[in-house]
Formats: sequence, structure tokens, C-alpha cells
Amino acid sequence: MQKAMTISSVNMDQVTNSPIIILKEIEGDQTLPIWIGLLEATAIASEIEGVKFSRPMTHDLLKNIMDKMDIKINKIEICDLRDNTYYALIHLTNKGKTQTIDSRPSDAIALALRTQAPIFVSDEVLRKSKQVEAAREGVAADKSEQGKKWQDVLEKLDPEDFGKYKM
Repeated sequence: MQKAMTISSVNMDQVTNSPIIILKEIEGDQTLPIWIGLLEATAIASEIEGVKFSRPMTHDLLKNIMDKMDIKINKIEICDLRDNTYYALIHLTNKGKTQTIDSRPSDAIALALRTQAPIFVSDEVLRKSKQVEAAREGVAADKSEQGKKWQDVLEKLDPEDFGKYKM
């Protein structure tokens, strides 16, 4: 299952000092933070703000090529999260043939903005993202009784305890 999302904001993460885009579910409250590169953040923010450059930027150039070749982006999909890296697919149609292209989420979103294509996120990515966020915040992602016991044990450890054991 996929959730339709929209861009809630593009900001700087104060902890990592990296740009972060926040996607928000259109018909719900779920959000998805994706850390992106500075150039991609600029491409996304400039399109949101309606900034026009005298010459086409990379995503504008690609859109212009797609327009000339009658290629339509049907949707973009944030489809996976592996090793803290998000993956996206661009679903497009050319001459009646549907194709899917692998993409970085930031590039897919920049193109979606320029083509008014909808943005979707798979339920699996939202689930994985919550686990990553929970781990970042020190919350047990494993809500089972066993997971809660391990969280309790780990929270009670004193940093000096680690010096007692030889590796």
C-alpha cells in the first residue's frame, strides 16, 4: 500500500547541519523526514518558491527533454529504506509504454514538483522510518516484553561498566 504525500517543509537539520525535506501524508498525520544534499535542496526549494533562473538547471533541463520527447511522469514513489538510505522510483509513460526508473528521492521529488506528479511513500518505508527514528531517539523499536526488558537493562548500564570487560 502507498500513501499520497506532499512536501511539508525543506529545512536545515540542526543536529547534522544537512538539508532535510519533510513529506506529510495528504490524508493523515504521518510524516517522513529525508536528509538530502544541498544542491538537491536548492533545486526543490527554488521550485517551491517559484524562483526562475536565466538558464535551465539540471531538473529543469530533464523536464524540458521529457516534454520534447512526450514522456510523462505518472508518479514518484519512495519505495525503500536500507542502511539509512532512501530509494525512489519514477513511474513514467512514453509512447504508451510504462517504465520505472530508479532514482534518489531528492531528484524524484524535484522532478515531481516540476511536472506536478504525485508523490507516494510505501507503508513499508514509513514503518522502517519509524524504527530508525525510534533508534535515534533511544526508544525501543521492539515493543515486545523482551524488547522492553533489554531497553531497561541498557538504560541502567553505567559507562564505567564498559571498561571492566576485555574485548
